[in-house]
Amino acid sequence: MRRSRDELDKMRRAGRVVAEMHEATRAAIRPGVTTARLNEVAADVLERRGARSNFLHYHGFPAVICTSPNDMIVHGIPGARVLEEGDIISVDCGAIVEGYHGDAAYTAPVGEVSDEARRLIEVTERSLWAGIDHLVIGERLHEVGRAVQRVAEAAGYSVVREYVGHAIGTAMHESPQVPNYWPGTPGPTLKSGMVFAVEPMVNVGGYDTYVLDDGWGVMTADGSLSAHFEHTIAVTDEGPEVFTRL
Repeated sequence: MRRSRDELDKMRRAGRVVAEMHEATRAAIRPGVTTARLNEVAADVLERRGARSNFLHYHGFPAVICTSPNDMIVHGIPGARVLEEGDIISVDCGAIVEGYHGDAAYTAPVGEVSDEARRLIEVTERSLWAGIDHLVIGERLHEVGRAVQRVAEAAGYSVVREYVGHAIGTAMHESPQVPNYWPGTPGPTLKSGMVFAVEPMVNVGGYDTYVLDDGWGVMTADGSLSAHFEHTIAVTDEGPEVFTRL
């Protein structure tokens, strides 16, 4: 769906709230902090900006952010988990402003981390930007996933298949989906006003996954580290516009 100028402005504002949630939670990440505390920090931003959470109560999800450490890929529920030196943590945030959604994630080191962990974070973020570069008028959507996959696999990593990016607007998850790999077909042609959440999930090991008994946390099947980055981006006449960064 192509969004009007007014709709894009609302999504831009929602994206800014998400970016501020990122900034505030990043500043709070350190050894000894609980993931519940990160959720509190993010909730404070939502309240201060008068925005609503699109994660809280989504299919019963109990928090305003997802916190996914180490071998957890996505959808971790914040709680009593204490961050430790050497962990990595994915933080996924969302906000609604006047009915329009923003959605973005990042992965951060906790204190000093291994060279492998740091490299995984760098490669995953680089794969996101490689995908974003393809969000231009006239391009085919699945070139995004091809670019993500190329960067991740060139580094010796794998790209998760079961969880993907998505269009976004008046709902957090809209069609079409945005695979982080080449699915074998080129996908729809991009037009000005389309908005997508691109979110590579990259594993050190294989791409197989399983879900915890809580029904939410998605883990790497082989216990390897995973990183996750995401932005909400509009296709515009001037090129990709990232709504979820300051």
